[in-house]
Amino acid sequence: MNYTTQMDAARKGILTKELTVVAEHEQWNPEKLRELVAEGKIAIPANKNHSCLKPSGIGSMLRTKINVNLGTSRDLNDLEMELEKVKDAVLMGAESIMDLSSFGDTRKFRRKLTGECPAMIGTVPIYDAVVYYHKPLREITAEEWIQIVEMHAEDGVDFMTIHVGINKQTARRFKEAKRLTNIVSRGGSIIFAWMEMTGEENPFYEHYDRILEICQKHDVTLSLGDACRPGCIEDASDISQVEELVTLGELTRRAWEKNVQIIIEGPGHMPLDQIAANMKIQQTICKGAPFYVLGPLVTDIAPGYDHITAAIGGAVAAAAGAAFLCYVTPAEHLRLPDEADVKEGIIAARIAAHAADIAKGIRGAKDWDHKMSDARKRLDWETMFQLAIDPEKARRYRASSKPEKEDTCSMCGNFCAMKNMNRILEGEIVDIFDE
Repeated sequence: MNYTTQMDAARKGILTKELTVVAEHEQWNPEKLRELVAEGKIAIPANKNHSCLKPSGIGSMLRTKINVNLGTSRDLNDLEMELEKVKDAVLMGAESIMDLSSFGDTRKFRRKLTGECPAMIGTVPIYDAVVYYHKPLREITAEEWIQIVEMHAEDGVDFMTIHVGINKQTARRFKEAKRLTNIVSRGGSIIFAWMEMTGEENPFYEHYDRILEICQKHDVTLSLGDACRPGCIEDASDISQVEELVTLGELTRRAWEKNVQIIIEGPGHMPLDQIAANMKIQQTICKGAPFYVLGPLVTDIAPGYDHITAAIGGAVAAAAGAAFLCYVTPAEHLRLPDEADVKEGIIAARIAAHAADIAKGIRGAKDWDHKMSDARKRLDWETMFQLAIDPEKARRYRASSKPEKEDTCSMCGNFCAMKNMNRILEGEIVDIFDE
C-alpha cells in the first residue's frame, strides 16, 4: 500500500477501493470525488482494520448522512441489547454508529462492532479512558489519555471524537463569559474538569501531533469535538462556541498537513434563525471541512419529542451545508433510548436528511419522492408501502382503519381527490354519494 490515508491517496491521484464504492453509490465521477477528498471537503472514514466496512462519503455536496449514538451505561449494561439496536439501525439506513459506552467491557463491544458492523464506527476515547483506567479522574495522566486513542485506532474505529478545542485559553474565556447551562458535552465537561483539577493543558491539544501520527498509521478520521456546543438556545452562538470553532479551524489545517481527514462537530441547541449563519461561519473558518451537527435542537421545551425539534433543526442545517446529522431520540435528556426510541430517532433524522438533500439538489434525491407521488396518483398501495421510509408503520396504520372501498382510505373514502381526478380525466362520471 503506497499511501497512508484516504486523503493521502487522493492527493497522490490514487482511486482507492473505498472511494470507488462511494463514487458509485453517490452517482459521482470518481475523479471529481478524489479532488474533493484531497481538499478535505469530503471525508471517507475507513480504518484499515475495519474489514467489513461499507464505506460512506461525508460532505455537503453528497447525500446527507446520519449517525446513531448507542452504547452501555452504568444503569443499563446489556451488550446484547445494544448489539440488537446496532443491527436495527443499520437495517433502517444509518450510515454510522457511534459507540458511547460508559460502563462494562467496552473494548469487547467496540471490537464486536468493527468486526461485524458494515456502518462507519465512531467512538469518544475520553469516555472510555474513565472506564478503562477505573481511577479518580485527576489521576489519569496525559500519556494514558493518548494511549486510549491509540487503542481505539488499533481496534478499527473509523472516526474518533477528540475534544481538542477546549484548551487553557478557551477554558478561561468560557469561565469569564458565564453561560446558562455551562458545558453540556460529556467529553468536554470531563476534560475541562481534568484541566481544572490538575492545572495542566488539555492533553489532546498539547499532544495533537502525536494523535495525528496515530490517525495516519491506521487511517482514522478525526471528528473535532465541540466541547463548548450550546446546551440551550440562550447559549447559542456565544463567544465560547465561536472561539472554540476558531481553534478547530486551526487544528483542521494542521491535520490536513499530515493527510488526516477531519470532521467538525457543531451545535447543539440553537434558534432556527441562527442555524444557516452558523453553517456558513463553520465552512469559512474550517475551509469546507464536513460539518457534523447534533440536531440542532431548535427549542428547549420538548422532552419526549426532541427527535422532532432535532429534525427541524437538522433539515435547516443540512440544507445550509451540514454534511452529517447525529440523530436524537425521544429519550434525549431523559434516559438511555430503547429500541423503539432508536427507531423513531433514526426515521426523524432520515426525513431531515432527505428533505435537505432535495433542497440542495443532490443527484437522485427527488427520484424517491417522484416514485411515491406516482404510486399515490395510481392508488397503488403496495408500492406506496414499499417506498415508505417506514413501511411497517405505513402498513399498520392502513390496516388499523380499513376503508369501505379498498382503493381509498378511511380519511376521504369516495371524496378521494386522487381517485376522482383519475376518473374524471378518463371521461368517467363521478357521483360521489351514489357510489
